[in-house]
Amino acid sequence: MAVNPLPVLLVAASAGTLAMANADIAGLVTIGGGRKMYMECRGTGSPVVVLVAGLKGSTEDWKSTKRSEPTVFSGVSKVTRVCAYDRPGTPVGEKPSRSDPVPQPTTAADAVADLHALLNVSGEAGPYVLVGHSYGGLVVRLYASTYPKEVSGLVLVDALAEGLRDAETPEQWSIQRRLMEGEIRESLLLYPALERIDPDHSFDQIRAASGLRSLPLIVLSADRAWGPQLPSMIAAGLLPADVPPDFGYVTDAAQKKAQKRLAELVPQAKHISNTNSGHDIHKEQPQLVINAIREVMKAVRRGSRAP
Repeated sequence: MAVNPLPVLLVAASAGTLAMANADIAGLVTIGGGRKMYMECRGTGSPVVVLVAGLKGSTEDWKSTKRSEPTVFSGVSKVTRVCAYDRPGTPVGEKPSRSDPVPQPTTAADAVADLHALLNVSGEAGPYVLVGHSYGGLVVRLYASTYPKEVSGLVLVDALAEGLRDAETPEQWSIQRRLMEGEIRESLLLYPALERIDPDHSFDQIRAASGLRSLPLIVLSADRAWGPQLPSMIAAGLLPADVPPDFGYVTDAAQKKAQKRLAELVPQAKHISNTNSGHDIHKEQPQLVINAIREVMKAVRRGSRAP
């Protein structure tokens, strides 16, 4: 991974400058402590939708698709204001993160603190509809528990959850953690600031937090099984060679239980499990994610607790 500096499209340090007249923005925002984070916002309307990518995922994660359909970022921008941002250590292609580095690994609470500072400084008005993919789903849940008045709705896109650990034995969870990390040793040699997380500490943080208040929630779950895929991924070097080739079936069973529990977090939550997609639902089925966001937005606008 190359470490060439990225161009800065916009540098802003004060509230109101970025969100003035709902102008499109793309650039660095000073969040305090001498740090800057990259943020993009587009479109107009309320509620503002904030997209939170999975581990090592940047804003660009929401601006790409494997289908000839609008991306989630562009599709949502046509119906309301949408923002996405880069956590520290989230590379953009072969280039390093546009946000300033921090010590790694981090936790969901660190990500929540950064997002809270970023939204406060940016001048983007809440309460927000938060959309989180994978690890980003854990982050938005903790944000909603920590700042309940700032969140009006949630969309969880095949979100990482503590229920995954709960559904596995300690031995299985040890393997699962390695699967989550993948083969990152070479990446760390090239880019030591790469985002890493401590999932156990993050799970403990969300357990210690207050539960979600009743709000519109849609849970999107992947339905393409890991079981048949793992042997070829191990053979290709995408996963550690000593991972049991049948472990994908363990993951599938645990994830099914974890996703079901997510859909039980608030009354009247909607669970969409027939997604015809693997883990990256926002890239494989972007319109499905856009539709879920629009459904939650409509519920927020009419003051309903159900999507």
